[in-house]
Amino acid sequence: MREAARRRLGLFGDEEGLTLVELLVASAMGVVLLGGVGAMVVSAMNRQPEISERSANVQTARWVAERLTKEIRNGIAVDRAATSSVSFRTYVRRTACGSGVPTDPATPAIRCEVTHTCSATSCTRIEAAEGVYTGTPTTIFSGIDSGDVFCFVPSTNPDPLTCGPAAAAGQVTYVGIRFRIPNPSGPGALTVSDGASLRNATLDN
Repeated sequence: MREAARRRLGLFGDEEGLTLVELLVASAMGVVLLGGVGAMVVSAMNRQPEISERSANVQTARWVAERLTKEIRNGIAVDRAATSSVSFRTYVRRTACGSGVPTDPATPAIRCEVTHTCSATSCTRIEAAEGVYTGTPTTIFSGIDSGDVFCFVPSTNPDPLTCGPAAAAGQVTYVGIRFRIPNPSGPGALTVSDGASLRNATLDN
């Protein structure tokens, strides 16, 4: 019986377990791994407001650019042209220039002077009678970091097809728009660009 017991015990003689040191090392590695994963999750959660803010700013800039290009597209002529401001005659559906009351869809649109002015932080809009460039400004967009928003064709650049400062306001046929939006997560601004030609330019009289 002793011999049989020795043989049975010999079957388990080669099996090895984990020592206390090995268990401690494995536990420490697990803690480090979980700590790294936790730090990544916390970092992602902390950056979420910045990402949301950047997304909201870009969406707003796109909406404003689309609205501006639609208004410019209905324009008749550009009267004043600068990189931070543009004034143009266009058709608006209002009972009077500067009025907030829209006209009936069957009533023809009226001609007004629209002036868009941008600073290093925001852009405003003024709607007045033709040839009038002053009035109560309405802020249409804020959150930019540069007032150089507009460019024109033809421009003062050697290439007449390049969008740049206007050579002469009365000759402008295309207005370009570029909003620079600060990047909340680091250096380098985000840009949203658009533009439109004045399709009613030939109707000027």
